[in-house]
Amino acid sequence: EKADGLCFNLTGIASSCTPQTSGLAKDAWEVARDSLFLEKKLGQGCFAEVWLGTWNGNTKVAIKTLKPGTMSPESFLEEAQIMKKLKHDKLVQLYAVVSEEPIYIVTEYMNKGSLLDFLKDGEGRALKLPNLVDMAAQVAAGMAYIERMNYIHRDLRSANILVGNGLICKIADFGLARLIEDNEYTARQGAKFPIKWTAPEAALYGRFTIKSDVWSFGILLTELVTKGRVPYPGMNNREVLEQVERGYRMPCPQDCPISLHELMIHCWKKDPEERPTFEYLQGFLEDYFTATEPQYQPGENL
Repeated sequence: EKADGLCFNLTGIASSCTPQTSGLAKDAWEVARDSLFLEKKLGQGCFAEVWLGTWNGNTKVAIKTLKPGTMSPESFLEEAQIMKKLKHDKLVQLYAVVSEEPIYIVTEYMNKGSLLDFLKDGEGRALKLPNLVDMAAQVAAGMAYIERMNYIHRDLRSANILVGNGLICKIADFGLARLIEDNEYTARQGAKFPIKWTAPEAALYGRFTIKSDVWSFGILLTELVTKGRVPYPGMNNREVLEQVERGYRMPCPQDCPISLHELMIHCWKKDPEERPTFEYLQGFLEDYFTATEPQYQPGENL
C-alpha cells in the first residue's frame, strides 16, 4: 500500500550464490577525482560548495563538493544508488560521484544558477506571472515524478531549483537532506535547518513525506511571486514554528491572484492528507491561465 519504493514482496527463495554487491561498491558511476577539474566556484552553503568544472577534459558539469563530516560516505553511496535511478527532464541529472571524502557529486550544469538567485538578482526580477506560474508548473512536474517513484525530496525550496536557458527549471539535491549529520541541522530547530520551508509535522516530529514536500512547494510559490523574498518576513524560525502550529499562514503576497494564494493555503493544510498531490498541482498550474485566471492582465509587478 504505502511502499516507499524500497520494498517489494518476496516471490521465491533465492538459490545460494555469491551476493551481488557491485551495486553498492564502486561502480560505473564512481569516477576518479583527477578526472574532474574545478574551474569556478558558483556558490556555497552550510554543507557544500558548488563548482563549474569539466569532466574528462570535455564535458561541462556542476560539481558539488561536500564538507568532510557532512554525511557518511556509506550512506551517501546508498542514496546515490537511488538518485541514479531517478531520470526525468525536470530533475537535474546525476552523472557521477566520488564517494570518498571529500564527497563530490557531479551533475549536469545549469547556466542560470539557482532559482533563488535568478529571481532576486538575475533576469527573473522582470518576469511576470505567466512565466512564474510556468516555472512553478515545471517544478510540480518534476515533483509529480518523485511522487510517482515513491521518493521524497525533503528540502524543496527555490535555492534547490536550478535554471537553464529558456526558463527551464530542474530540481536538484533530492534526497540528500536525510543524510546530513550536522547537529545544528539534525536537531531540526538548529540554525542550519530550513524551518520556514518545512511542514510542521516534519519540523516537530521528523515526519517527512511527499505531503511535507507539498507544504514546501506552497512556500516555494511565495518565493516565486515575491521574487525570492524570504518567507514569513520579520519572523524568526522559532516564531514561525509557534505561529504556524497555532494556525497562522502567510497572507496573500502583493499583486498575487487570490486563486494562487488559495492554492498555497491548500498546500499548507494542517492535516498532510488534505494537501493536494503534485499530480494535481502540476495540472492546476499548467492550465492556470485557461481554467482559473482567463482574465489575467499583466500589472506593474506580476
